[in-house]
Formats: sequence, structure tokens, C-alpha cells
Amino acid sequence: MTDTDQKPSPSDAIPLPDHGFDVLDTSVRDIAEIPAVEVITRAAVMLMSASAEKLGLAPDGEPHQDLDEARRLITALAGLIAASQEYLGVHRQALRDGLRTLQTSFREASTYPDAPGEGPGEQLIA
Repeated sequence: MTDTDQKPSPSDAIPLPDHGFDVLDTSVRDIAEIPAVEVITRAAVMLMSASAEKLGLAPDGEPHQDLDEARRLITALAGLIAASQEYLGVHRQALRDGLRTLQTSFREASTYPDAPGEGPGEQLIA
């Protein structure tokens, strides 16, 4: 059996779909050792950071605003928080506060703000 005939092991890096990314650089074994709440929190922080960037709130560099992209990211963040809030423990309130801040920033950045309760992710988090 040659190297090209070997099947990947579960501990090999995770292949991603063909959309411009290479292989995820964290092995399955490494991820398995991280507690679920930490994985969820890391994902939430990444969504928060990306949302802030899309809202033009980046601390360094020139602001770039893309409200359509920001809406998608904020909605995904709200869905993640809503689906996992019972597991978040001490992180729950900080994540909810961060989400609210992003939702408020989105509303303020919008030329035609959504009606109350209709903004990104607002229907997911009460």
C-alpha cells in the first residue's frame, strides 16, 4: 500500500470542504481533550470578533462595514448561544451581553433599522 492509498486516521487533521481552505490545523485528538464549553466559547468569541469586524468596529486598521455579513454572523452567534446556554455556566451572561452589544451596534449602523425583535438573532434570544 502506498502513501496515497492509505486512508486518513481519525487523529489526522480534519479536511474541510473545497472552498478555499486547506486542512484544519487541529487534530481530532486535540479537540477531544478540550471541554465542550471551551469549544463553544471559542466559537462564540470567533463569531463575535468577526461580527465586530463586519460592523466596522475593528480596534486597529481602517473600518470596513458589511452589514449583510454582520447580520449572518450575529444570527449564528445568537443561535449558538441559544442552543448551548444551559452548558455555558459562568460564560453565559458575558456572551449574552456581547451579543446584545453587537445587536445594538448593528441597529445603530443600519440606515433603515429593523423593527424591535426583528434584528439579527433577536428572535432566538429573549
